[in-house]
Amino acid sequence: MSEKAVGTAEGEAARAAARSAPWTARSAVVWEALRELLAELGGGDRHDGGPLRIVDAGGGTGGAAVPLAALGHEVTVVEPSPDSLAALERRAADGGVRVRGLQGDTRDLASLLPAGDADLVLVHNVLEYVDDPRAALTDVAAAMAPGGAVSVLAANASAAALHRVLQGGVAEAHRMLQDPQGRWGEADPMPRRFTADGLVALAAAAGLEGPRVRGVGVFSDLLPGRAYDSGTVQEEELTALEREASARPELAGIATQLHVVAHRPG
Repeated sequence: MSEKAVGTAEGEAARAAARSAPWTARSAVVWEALRELLAELGGGDRHDGGPLRIVDAGGGTGGAAVPLAALGHEVTVVEPSPDSLAALERRAADGGVRVRGLQGDTRDLASLLPAGDADLVLVHNVLEYVDDPRAALTDVAAAMAPGGAVSVLAANASAAALHRVLQGGVAEAHRMLQDPQGRWGEADPMPRRFTADGLVALAAAAGLEGPRVRGVGVFSDLLPGRAYDSGTVQEEELTALEREASARPELAGIATQLHVVAHRPG
């Protein structure tokens, strides 16, 4: 992109689209994994292809819930913010779907939902912020039906250290690797990050089995900003690369986020 184009509305739009490319690639990888999981769960004896009962714990304004409802599933969002729930209601109305919104957090699942009823629970970008991740995932497991699944998406401590050192923060990266919470210091805005082994251990402690780990955002955050600004990075190519990388366990360690799917014993 030329310097002349940067100040124009068209140039700004191009820059915004380029900056969103990593998130587009990441979300595509997550959605492909979710679609596979939905097909797996929907083909079971309990539903035989019918709608699934899905809970999005900490689902915010419905970025995942509304598309899932549009696929015909029964979706409930449990979210502590009333403002987010209001935005969820508007988004669902705009999308022509029904999504139930309940105010609460993971510790409230037992009082808000029937035990052992959810076919799938999403816990995306939540465990970083809860007081007790193990208790949160245990509460989630109790809400799941036998044979049901949980989809956990969380920040990767190892990748965060890599990104920090690439920015020149050698000492901070070292602290992140040593810190049990994966933080570089008191000023770190992220309360907690995880390793793949840590998330697998949390799933096991919650009584879940068969965890599968994928990396999300393996290469997209390693690309320099100028690669997006120059237009040399194509969204389709980046998405294809991220799709391939997510299927390779050896690359999960450098992925910005870790996606773990585990099941409640059936």
